[in-house]
Amino acid sequence: MALDLSYRRSADQDAAQPALHPVVVVGAGPVGLSLAIDLAQRGQRVVVLDADAALSVGSRAICFAKRTLEIFDALGVGEAMVARGVSWNVGRVFHGQRSLYSFNLLPEPGHQRPAFINLQQYVVEQLLVERAIALGVDLRWMNCVTAVEQHGAYVQLGIDTPDGPYTLQALYLAACDGARSTVRERMGLSWTGRQFQDRFLIADVRIDEDLFPDGATERWFWFDPPFHPGGSVLLHKQPGYVWRIDFQLGWGADPEAERQPDAIIPRVKAMLKLGFGRDIPFSLEWASVYTFACQRMARFVHGRVLFAGDAAHRVSPFGARGANSGIQDADNLGWKLDAVLRGRASTALLASYGTEREAAADENLRNSTRSTDFITPKSDASRVLRDAVLHLARRHRFAQRLVNSGRLSSPSAYVDSPLSTLAADEARFDGGPVPGAPIADAPLLARSGERQWLLAALRQAARGRCTLLLWGAMPDWLQAFDLGVIAVGGSWLDETGLATRRFDAQPGTAYLLRPDLHVAARWRSLRPEQLAEALSTLTGHRAAAPRGAVSDAPEHAMEQHP
Repeated sequence: MALDLSYRRSADQDAAQPALHPVVVVGAGPVGLSLAIDLAQRGQRVVVLDADAALSVGSRAICFAKRTLEIFDALGVGEAMVARGVSWNVGRVFHGQRSLYSFNLLPEPGHQRPAFINLQQYVVEQLLVERAIALGVDLRWMNCVTAVEQHGAYVQLGIDTPDGPYTLQALYLAACDGARSTVRERMGLSWTGRQFQDRFLIADVRIDEDLFPDGATERWFWFDPPFHPGGSVLLHKQPGYVWRIDFQLGWGADPEAERQPDAIIPRVKAMLKLGFGRDIPFSLEWASVYTFACQRMARFVHGRVLFAGDAAHRVSPFGARGANSGIQDADNLGWKLDAVLRGRASTALLASYGTEREAAADENLRNSTRSTDFITPKSDASRVLRDAVLHLARRHRFAQRLVNSGRLSSPSAYVDSPLSTLAADEARFDGGPVPGAPIADAPLLARSGERQWLLAALRQAARGRCTLLLWGAMPDWLQAFDLGVIAVGGSWLDETGLATRRFDAQPGTAYLLRPDLHVAARWRSLRPEQLAEALSTLTGHRAAAPRGAVSDAPEHAMEQHP
C-alpha cells in the first residue's frame, strides 16, 4: 500500500499561542525517523518536520551494518528490513582482473543478524515511516524550518507551509536534516574538514540473473579494472535484481554529461563483458554523479538543539559510514533525551551525547579519509605507494591488510565516556567488551525451553531501562534497583558457551548495560554500593527525580508531557 505523505494542516497552526512540544525532530530521513520512533516507544510525544513530501529516490544509502540492524530490531523494524534486504558477509578485492583476496566480516557463528544487508534507502524510509505512523508520531510534511531561536527554557521555530507560516516551540530540537541542514544554517553554524576533488557515478541497473558463479552475494571492488582503466569500481547487489555500480570518474568529469544514459550504458556494458566474460542484458534504473567531503561540526550539542547524522557530520561513501553512524547517533540520543525529559537524569547526560558521538565521528572521519586517500591518490608519490601495495598483495598477506577499499562500518566504543565506571577489578578481565563498548549477540536458552537471542532478551528485560547481565543467581538486593536483569545460569542457559566466552565471564561476573546496550561498568563480583555508584555516574543523579518531571521547563510544558 502506498504511503500518504501529503501535507495536512496541523492544529498548531491555528493555536493562539505557539504550541510547546517535548521534542521536535527536523528531517524525516533514516536518522530523524529512527530517533522519533525510539522516543515514541519510550512514551514521548514527537513532532517530525520535513520540508519535502516524498521518500528518497535511487539507492543512495544501501549498506546497513549489523549494529544498525540491531538498532532496527529495537525500533521494531529489524525483521522487516532483513526480509526485504540482501544479506551479505563476504567482500572481494580485485586489482585489474586478478582477485587479490576476500574477507568475511562475520566469520564466527552465533549472531542473529548478518554483517550487512543491502537495501535501498527509500525502502528503509518507507518501513520507518510506517512504524512511526503506527506509534502515533506526528509527521508533518511540507513543513520547512525558516527560523531557530533559543529562549533559555525552550527553542522557538519559524515554519513555512503551503498554508503560510506558523510558530512552534520545543523543549529540545533534534536537527536531523542532512548535509545541507537548514537548522545549522539558520543558527549560523559551520563545519570543518576536507572536500575531496573527485567525482563518482552511481548507476542502478536491473539484471535479471545472478552475476556470481556460485550464487553468493558479495561486495566486489576493483582497482584499475580493464573495463575502467585508471579508476575504481564497486559492485553491490540490491533487492529486485537491481545492482548498484559506482564508477570513479575523476575531478575533471562533466557531471551533467556523465549522468546521461549515452555515457552510462557503454560503461556498464564494458564492465559486464570484461568483468564477467559475456554480454549480459540490463536496463538502467537510476543514476547520479556525486562528490563528497569528510567534515563535522565542532560541537553537536548547542543548548537545546542537538545535531545528528549528516547534519552534524558527513563522510565519503567508502565504508558505509554515513547512514550507519547517523542511526547510531539516534540510538545514543534517544534514551538520553527521554531520561532528561522525565527528570531521571541531569542535563549532563545530553552533554555526553556530544562527547561520545563527536569522538565516534572523528573515528569515522579518520577511516573514511584513509580509504578515500588510498582509493583516489592525490599525488604521484601516493599513487606509486598505493600501486606497490596492490602488487605485493597478490602474494603477501601482510600487504593485503594494507589495501583499503573502504574500512566498513563498525560500531564505536566510547572508551573515554564520562558515563563509564572503571571497576577496581577491571584488570582481572582478559577479554570481553570494555566499559563504553557495544556488546555482541549470542544465543541463549530459557529454562522454560524458549530459544532467544541475547540482545532481544536484554531489550525485553530492560523495557527502556538499564539492564544487568550477570552470571549466576540473582541476589535478593537487586530488587531494590530499577533494572532489567538477565541471569545466565539462573533463568537463562548458555548452551553453546558463546555468551560466556564473548563476555569473558565467570560465576559472579556482572555487566551493567546502558539502554543502548553499551557497557556502563563490569565487575568480577558485584556489591550493591558499586552498582549504585555506577548508576549515579550514568545519570548524574544521586536520587531519581519523580516520574514524569521535566527539568528546566516552562510551566505549561508539564501539560504537554506524557
